[in-house]
Amino acid sequence: MSRDKKKIVKEDIMPLDVYTKNRKELRKSIVSFKKDRRIALGPYATFYFESYETMLAQVQEMLYIEKGGDEQLKDELTAYNPLIPNGKELTATLMFEIDNPISRAAFLSKVGGIEEKVFIKINGETIKAIPEEDVDRTSAEGKASSVQFIHFTFDDEQIQKFKSNGAEVEIGIDHKEYSHTTKLNAANLSSLSADFS
Repeated sequence: MSRDKKKIVKEDIMPLDVYTKNRKELRKSIVSFKKDRRIALGPYATFYFESYETMLAQVQEMLYIEKGGDEQLKDELTAYNPLIPNGKELTATLMFEIDNPISRAAFLSKVGGIEEKVFIKINGETIKAIPEEDVDRTSAEGKASSVQFIHFTFDDEQIQKFKSNGAEVEIGIDHKEYSHTTKLNAANLSSLSADFS
């Protein structure tokens, strides 16, 4: 798969029968690829850093499940293409995963605006996340969505620092109801560095 690709086009999509035949292997390989791109933060938050590969796998899987053909493909590409990093950014799906529906509702009702409080630090320099603008992720009542799509935009110097050996990179959320940071390990950094071109 091409690391240079910033957009999925129709030609990238496997025919359904081919995907169905190879689905087990393909899913195994994407699970392995995603392993170093998954970063847990505190008890409930998990960042899933997206890429051309993860979004292509997502689109293929949605087409497999819903069997909506070309009509569905248009919608999937509109939804998922914006989450492919453009070469100067990292993009992530941020999920708040709480099994108990009552606890989940209580937590989400307290963390409205949390998507505005996400950051990455490189050697102490903060890069604030930019929430995806497709939909409002906090309701008028101040309830956060359990799924957030976010972008971190970097300048050339920040990209160099991120990719340099020994860079100290952490990701965090600084919300009064949920404040956590965690360091990215070497495997995280290596996988995510490939998103910069």
